[in-house]
Amino acid sequence: MSVNEPLISYYGDDLTGSTDVLEALSSQGVPTVLFTTVPDDAQLARFAACRAIGLAGTSRSESPEWMRQHLAPALTWLGERRAGLCHYKTCSTFDSAPDTGSIGCALEIGREVFGQSCVPIVVGVPQMKRYTAFGHLFAAFRGEVYRIDRHPVMARHPVTPMREADLRRHLAAQTTLDIGLADLASLTAADIDQRIDDWQQRHQALLYDVVDETTQASVGHQLWRTRQADGGYVVGSSGVEYALISEWRRQGLIGPPPRFADPGGVERIAVVSGSCSETTARQIRWASDHGFQAIAVDAVRLADPAGSEAERDAAIRHGLAALRSGASVILHTALGPEGADPALNGEQARHGIGRRLGEILRELLVAERLTRVVVAGGDTSSHALQQLGIHALTMRLPLPETPGSPLCTAYSSDARFDGLEIAFKGGQIGSDGYLATIRDGGVRSR
Repeated sequence: MSVNEPLISYYGDDLTGSTDVLEALSSQGVPTVLFTTVPDDAQLARFAACRAIGLAGTSRSESPEWMRQHLAPALTWLGERRAGLCHYKTCSTFDSAPDTGSIGCALEIGREVFGQSCVPIVVGVPQMKRYTAFGHLFAAFRGEVYRIDRHPVMARHPVTPMREADLRRHLAAQTTLDIGLADLASLTAADIDQRIDDWQQRHQALLYDVVDETTQASVGHQLWRTRQADGGYVVGSSGVEYALISEWRRQGLIGPPPRFADPGGVERIAVVSGSCSETTARQIRWASDHGFQAIAVDAVRLADPAGSEAERDAAIRHGLAALRSGASVILHTALGPEGADPALNGEQARHGIGRRLGEILRELLVAERLTRVVVAGGDTSSHALQQLGIHALTMRLPLPETPGSPLCTAYSSDARFDGLEIAFKGGQIGSDGYLATIRDGGVRSR
């Protein structure tokens, strides 16, 4: 492969997951662009030098029917980029359900689009303290590692709670595909290549364990070695990219990691949050104690077509008042899972809240000419972004202390949003001081 050819394309099942991959690749020397919709020829040509092309989707919050209608065309377009691999990006917590964000459905669709007999699955990301061991998923929370079905947050996710840590059993509720396992004991065996080849002949998908840099590098070698000649398909977290980077660097396909210029701090930022995560709640409380003004927005009214406009307008008024007082502002619909209303778990309600939060952010941006903002919540981010007319993102600054939600540069045909610095924060991502870190341009805040 030439050092100028595209290495990978990817579809993110939500926006925060998509920027997670953007960071993983860009920070390691792989020029990457993330499109929010399929670009036109001029938009694509602007990023011709990029060796990774992403497409941010919303499938994590969608039904299988929606996925069958929209995911296949998106994967087909990505496949036409002729990259070595096409990646369907899932959250590293792998939360999904048969009727919402079905990863099993995505496995089936991609397998058919790419004509691939066996699809690899990689979930473990040691860089984000996510680990897969003998097929079971573990994730850290506040310094301790939990099996995902006993995780204090993910076991109680309001839409897709993780009640099964064995990922093959978890997927069995979503697909009838036969899924094999490349386990820890095998990945360091002398005959691992032969074992992988045999497993790929016997199974329709193959889950790889990843617990550390050694197993990650072994998995990266296998992904690249076994890819289809005309481009293959892989499912999983940003652990896919972290695994491949070590193999690409070993083969001399990429150079050393680049250096990123300090963007500096700004006086004020605006944050909108639809996240129900306890992690996000801690961040909002921390920011409130350190100069931010937090404003609660009624999620029920925001989701109700009859009351959403009035609630949106009230939130805009309160947000503008806070900004004009000199404070950074956070408009949030919940403070942790206890603040989540089960009645809002439906697709229409979730999408409506995301759109309205996007409208609120747009009005604050325009009125106060803000240059840096944050959107918190994976489902929220995907739908809120559509209100800003942004068609592409590149990475402005990685945050090594809290990987997964970097500061990005936005590209828009609307001059008011072109060049905007924006971060999309997943529910489980970031230290308590994350929001202040974004405001201050990467200066770590605890």
